[in-house]
Amino acid sequence: MPNHQHQWLTTPISRELLRGALEIEQTGRGLMPHRLPARARAQCTDSQLAMVESQPSGVRLAFRTQATDIEVDVLPTRYVYAGAPSRPAGVYDLLIDGRLVCQTSADGGDIVTVDMAAGTASKRSGALDTLRFSGLGGHDKRVEIWLPHNETTELVALRTNARVEPVAGDGRKVWLHHGSSISHGSNGDSPTSIWPALAAALGDVELVNLGFGGSALLDPFTARTMRDVPADLISLKIGINLVNTDVMRLRAFTSAVHGFLDTIRDGHPVTPLLVISPLYCPIHEDTPGPGAFDMSALAAGKISFRATGDPAERKAGKLTLTVIREELRRIVQQREADDPHLRYLDGLELYGERDFTELPLPDQLHPDGRAHRRIGERFARLAFGHDGLFSV
Repeated sequence: MPNHQHQWLTTPISRELLRGALEIEQTGRGLMPHRLPARARAQCTDSQLAMVESQPSGVRLAFRTQATDIEVDVLPTRYVYAGAPSRPAGVYDLLIDGRLVCQTSADGGDIVTVDMAAGTASKRSGALDTLRFSGLGGHDKRVEIWLPHNETTELVALRTNARVEPVAGDGRKVWLHHGSSISHGSNGDSPTSIWPALAAALGDVELVNLGFGGSALLDPFTARTMRDVPADLISLKIGINLVNTDVMRLRAFTSAVHGFLDTIRDGHPVTPLLVISPLYCPIHEDTPGPGAFDMSALAAGKISFRATGDPAERKAGKLTLTVIREELRRIVQQREADDPHLRYLDGLELYGERDFTELPLPDQLHPDGRAHRRIGERFARLAFGHDGLFSV
C-alpha cells in the first residue's frame, strides 16, 4: 500500500481528466471548462449565453486513484442580484465509484452583482480557494468531482497523495442533451441532483449537458455543435426560452425546428433523437412572453417571474407553451415517416399540472430539488427503461 501521508502529487488538469466539457480555455488564472466551442461563442456576444455556457453543468473531473486525500484549487465566479437574498454558494459533489460521499463549496472567488432595476452589472475580483477531501480510503477507486452547475469555475490545480490516472472507457453510451435553464439545473440542489444528471445515473449513460439557462433558442451554432459532438443518444428540450424571450413567431419557429433537426441529422443520421416539449409552467401555458422579473417580488427580497404578453396575440403567431407542444408533436409526426429513429416526449409527462399542485415552481418558472428528482426519475424510466423512447 502506498504511504499517503502528506506526499502531495500535482497532476496537470487535462482534457483526459475532464468529462462533459467541449473545450477548455487557458485563462490567466487557470483552466475554464466551456460547454460551447470558441467558434460557436464567437457567433453570439450575448452576456447571458456567455455566463451560462461557462457554468459547468454536468462537467466533472474523473480519474482513478488510491489517494486518501485530494485537493483542488478553484476560482469561482458567482452572480448576485441587487435587492435579492444572496444565493447559496455552488456545490461540488465528490463521488466514489458512482456513490456520493462528500459535498463542499468554495469561498472567495469573483462576484458579479446585477442590478435588474438599473440594468447594470459590476464585478469584484476575489481569491482562489482550496477544496479538500480526506479520509477517502486507500483502495483503487473511480473518483468524480462534479463542478457546480450554477457558477463559473476556473480549475487551478489538482493535488493528491497518490498517483492519478484517467478513467478508461467503460462502454457506457454518451447521452447528449440540450435544453433551457431547467436542463441547466436552475433551483436544483447540487450538480448530481439536477434532473439530467439524475437521469444519466439511473440510465447508466455518460452525460454531456448542453442545458443553457435562458439560451435554448434554436441557435444554428448550437445545432452545429451538437452535430459535431460524438453521441449515442440525443435529446432536445425545446420551448420555454422561446416564449419568455419572445424571439420568434410560429412561422419562424416551425422552420427553425426543422433546420435544427436537419443540422443534427447531418452528423448523426441514425442516432436515436428525442424531442421533448415544455414542462408545465402556468404563467406561460396560454400567455405569451416576454417573461420578466416580478419587480414587486424583488422589492420584497424574492426572485420571481411573470408573463407580460397578451393571450389575444396568439392569433398573430405569438408562442405559448400550449402552442409549442402542439407544433412540436406535429413536426415530429411529420418527420417520423422518413426518420424512424426520431421520437417525441410530451413534457407534461415529466412535470404536469398535478405535479405543480404538489410541487409548485418556487419562482413560477423553475422546479425545486424535489421536482428535479421526480423529473429525472420519470425521464430515466421513459427514455432509458425497457422499450423506452431511446430503444429505437
